[in-house]
Amino acid sequence: MSHSIRRRTFLTTSAAVLAAAATAQGAGAAAADHARAPRITTAFALTGDRVYPEGIALDPRNGDVYVGSYADGSVQRAVPGARSAEVFLPAGADGRATANGLRVDAAGRLWVTDSTSGVAVYDVRDRALLARFDLPDDAPRFVNDLVVTPDGTAYLTDSIRAVVYRVTPADLASARGGRAPLTPRYDLKGLLTPRPVDGFSLNGIATDGRRLYVVDMPVGELFRIDLRSGTVRRTALHGGDLTHGDGLELVGRTLWVAHNRTDTVSRWRLTPDGGAAHRERLLTDPALGIPTTLVRDRGRLLVVRSQFDKGGPMGPGTPATPFTVADVRGI
Repeated sequence: MSHSIRRRTFLTTSAAVLAAAATAQGAGAAAADHARAPRITTAFALTGDRVYPEGIALDPRNGDVYVGSYADGSVQRAVPGARSAEVFLPAGADGRATANGLRVDAAGRLWVTDSTSGVAVYDVRDRALLARFDLPDDAPRFVNDLVVTPDGTAYLTDSIRAVVYRVTPADLASARGGRAPLTPRYDLKGLLTPRPVDGFSLNGIATDGRRLYVVDMPVGELFRIDLRSGTVRRTALHGGDLTHGDGLELVGRTLWVAHNRTDTVSRWRLTPDGGAAHRERLLTDPALGIPTTLVRDRGRLLVVRSQFDKGGPMGPGTPATPFTVADVRGI
């Protein structure tokens, strides 16, 4: 056999080996991708056949999860491992008509917003009402979501007035056991895309401790508020937008967004300064049931299935019961 023939044989054999290796690697990558594919199951069920859940909060100290009802203002609690939640605060408690935004702060206080009035603060140990912060006028309003920064300050969005309210630890101490006015801290109306009078705007809110991030739901834009300077700027979005963006969850620089009307959850990566966000993953599935908000818990997302499109505020019909919270992994 000539040298040239031996060389061709070697090259052909090597190519075949490399091709086989590439095929094996491709199959392995496909299997890995399949293994990482998002998976939606049910975390736990809720009590009641007309709950229409909206808000969710995780107590990081013990893993308890609280879910609020848009329909009647009740709040339910699911302890770790439970397959169903139990009523923690009954419907209409303390005059509350809705329970939209929920947060548990580091001191074990549960904050619950009511779209028609403001926010109530409870001690999770004994359900005692610690304070209420109410809007002092009757102009149209929709107090929606909230977040609590590491220093104990709460910030709340108003979807009609396009403002962010603030309640400081000093405010809470002063109002303890009573009521106090809820006052705006940041007004974003001048930055938002014009919309009809009383039209919705700001919804979900998150924080990294230095900045607030607020979504303009109908337009799909994200704004950041510097807590030191008070400066408000748009965050540039790459790879998509936040249209129908409702609840936000921020861990480090990873931002998850619940898009309600499109049965979607998206994942974004923020730049260190918050000036830009790049979309990394997108999950759209009817099994999300019009997701209104979400919280990160030990590598999974707990996503509220509101079913607002089935007899709720988004359309007629009959909801599937029991209402549930979804367990979403892989996004």
